[in-house]
Amino acid sequence: MGTEEPVVVGVGPVSAEEVIRVARLGARVRISEEAMSTMAKSRQWIAALAGYPTPVYGVSTGFGALAIRHIPLEKRAQLQRSLIRSHAAGNGPEVEREVVRALMLLRLSTLATGHTGVRPEVAQVYAHLLSAGITPVVYEYGSLGCSGDLAPLAHVGLAVIGEGTVRDAEGRPTPAAEALRAAGIAPVSLEEKEGLALVNGTDGMLGMLLLACDDLRHLLRLADITAAMSVEGLLGTDRVFAADLQSLRPHPGQAAAAENMTRLLAGSDIVRSHAGPGCTVVQDAYSLRCAPQVAGAARDTLAHAEQVAERELASAVDNPVVTADGRVESNGNFHGAPLAYVLDFLAIVVADVASMSERRTDRFLDVARSHGLPPFLAADPGVDSGHMIAQYTQAAIVSELKRLAVPASVDSIPSSAMQEDHVSMGWSAARKLRRALDGLTRVLAVEALTAARGLDLRAPLAPSLATGAVRDAIREHVAGPGTDRYLAPEIDAVVALASSGALLASAEAVVGTLA
Repeated sequence: MGTEEPVVVGVGPVSAEEVIRVARLGARVRISEEAMSTMAKSRQWIAALAGYPTPVYGVSTGFGALAIRHIPLEKRAQLQRSLIRSHAAGNGPEVEREVVRALMLLRLSTLATGHTGVRPEVAQVYAHLLSAGITPVVYEYGSLGCSGDLAPLAHVGLAVIGEGTVRDAEGRPTPAAEALRAAGIAPVSLEEKEGLALVNGTDGMLGMLLLACDDLRHLLRLADITAAMSVEGLLGTDRVFAADLQSLRPHPGQAAAAENMTRLLAGSDIVRSHAGPGCTVVQDAYSLRCAPQVAGAARDTLAHAEQVAERELASAVDNPVVTADGRVESNGNFHGAPLAYVLDFLAIVVADVASMSERRTDRFLDVARSHGLPPFLAADPGVDSGHMIAQYTQAAIVSELKRLAVPASVDSIPSSAMQEDHVSMGWSAARKLRRALDGLTRVLAVEALTAARGLDLRAPLAPSLATGAVRDAIREHVAGPGTDRYLAPEIDAVVALASSGALLASAEAVVGTLA
């Protein structure tokens, strides 16, 4: 686990950066004294309501369509325990550790606001589990993105009460009771409303959105790098990326992408070689010329998604909720529509950026469009096939990305005997976005691999220092042009460089941080 300073969860929201630290870097967690005091104060309102004859949802009633059932005092602890057990109905593959840690921190953040009415000791178990590296096993299927991410959060709640299965800090599947005992963590016995407070949030959707935004920020800068390599290797021009041309259409993302590409191509002998009046190419193809427009629109969409995520981070999502003046009110803030929409928007963005990347790769391989490069960049075309099938791999991924771009949020299947008759499907939107981001990484890696070979084949003309540095980073793992070799490991090697940030780092070491 992380050895850095712990993330402190207070009454105010955690930041996106703190979520990333906990989810991906294993940062420890502690709860502020203010938050502990606030939770204790709000719990007093729930304790007082527990004895009222007037039914209060989640305190003295059943759940969902069963809210009409009044629950006697002696069965209310069983009510909360039964809620967690019955709602822990997930199925399918395990959800990734980073996703589970993100949703745990986000649920803890809401508990710490005092608006859920749980006792401080319940929230404390979340902090202890995160700090000990204990991760409840959560499954792929079970959330409709409304009434919160019910099944995923219930599987976490199951671990909080010492039941179900977790993975310990070493990743071994372990009974929760055993893992908690080994870590010195006491499970809790839930009281009125507490089980409901553990499951009624958008934390899974939000956690995956924050992780996706972190990934996409990196990948859009990488897309500018691979686009610049392709423009260069395909004898394109950098004049179209000039700031005065971009300012005629003042979208901020477009300006940032164009500036990145200008910096990346600065000083290129290859670009300079055909920049004079003797060049007969009037305009480059759209996949080269319009790269900033597409990558820029992607950035602007990402900025919108980050704004939605920031608002959700500042939210206390629960139902019913404890207000500042002690009222316990039902509400609809658990509906995942705001998150579901932007998760779907980002899947569209990912598919389109990948689609343009694939088109640039294909131009390298077509002798009619590559401006003098050998067919398929092969050493002995006909005997060798070069990168022919690498483009097939890209095309297969892009085709899947287009399917993944079909919105999940336009669907709704009623549940709970029509009490919950419209749902967001935001969890599903988040799951497919994660798969899409993996696909985009692979598509950009194939473009980088192909463009690097294209740059080598332009010798003795030299690429820019920045694109040359990226090419050199690839060459540390993949040999340059030659007769056909086993290609899959070479693609995998560049995918690893793309995923780790090594390709981006090699370019930024030359030109500084890209926008």
